[in-house]
Amino acid sequence: MGRPVVAPDLAGHGFSPPLPRYSFTGLADRVAEGLAPVADVPPERLVVLGHSLGGLVALALAARTAGLPVDAVVGLGIKAVWTPAELARAGELAERPVTWFAGRDEAARRYLRVSGLTGLFAPDDPVVDAGLRREDGRWRLAMDPAAFAVGEPDLCALLAAVDVPVVLARGEHDPMVTDAQLKELGVPVVTLPGLGHNAHVEDPSAVLALADAYH
Repeated sequence: MGRPVVAPDLAGHGFSPPLPRYSFTGLADRVAEGLAPVADVPPERLVVLGHSLGGLVALALAARTAGLPVDAVVGLGIKAVWTPAELARAGELAERPVTWFAGRDEAARRYLRVSGLTGLFAPDDPVVDAGLRREDGRWRLAMDPAAFAVGEPDLCALLAAVDVPVVLARGEHDPMVTDAQLKELGVPVVTLPGLGHNAHVEDPSAVLALADAYH
């Protein structure tokens, strides 16, 4: 690629600490804070690529009136339509206590299943460590359950607040969002053939090519 790439964890995910309350702008603020050390030496162009929730955070980051000067946004696998039942389910998950596991293997298998990564990584793959936490000899998923309470995104409002190029992409077999739903939003849409919701894991080069177009 020949240029710097930074991959921050969202608050309450991976190795990043949680927020007291989750919102798309709050998550974007945390990302901006984490990137502050590199903000003084900006790249030629700053293209933000985010997957699923991360795609919404990318839009919120680009919509900021202050902070990092985003040049373009690529949103991958963003769920555009939520049913009342899905929102209720997310609310229930946000209220659930953390589930603990006696061993890493059991926790890793749960992480891969809930992340849609089963079959893409083996439970003992070191990359899975980012999704797990070990405390007092027990294991849990790293994600803060309260993050499920972030709520339904107002994609139209987010897009209206962004004045840089935006492309929305999805894997051809992604069950979470359709081409028709994305095309209603009035921005360019790209469908990645043969890929699913985690297209960035299945074919990283195909997804990075979407960002390359803006450099």
